[in-house]
Amino acid sequence: MIIQQQIHQRLLESLDVHHLILENESHMHNVPVGSESHFKLVMISNDFIGKRLVQRHQLIYASLQEEMQHIHALAMHLYTLDEWQDREQSAPLSPKCHGGE
Repeated sequence: MIIQQQIHQRLLESLDVHHLILENESHMHNVPVGSESHFKLVMISNDFIGKRLVQRHQLIYASLQEEMQHIHALAMHLYTLDEWQDREQSAPLSPKCHGGE
């Protein structure tokens, strides 16, 4: 749980976070038990206002440069507060992994 905590803390320190959900989805993949390799991030921030999706992703990657060296995948669902409310405060479910089955 060390990487997950580092990601969570780094995002809180570097961006104006209104709401943040960070799920370790490693258990859904063909990795050893206890792995921290696959994450899903749902984040609501007004730092995303006026930014295209790729720019939002770039903000996250810039904030997590060190942490990204230690994980395999980060699924990102990034919204402004207005977008989040329009979505009725829900993000898409993650697809099932087909690798390693």
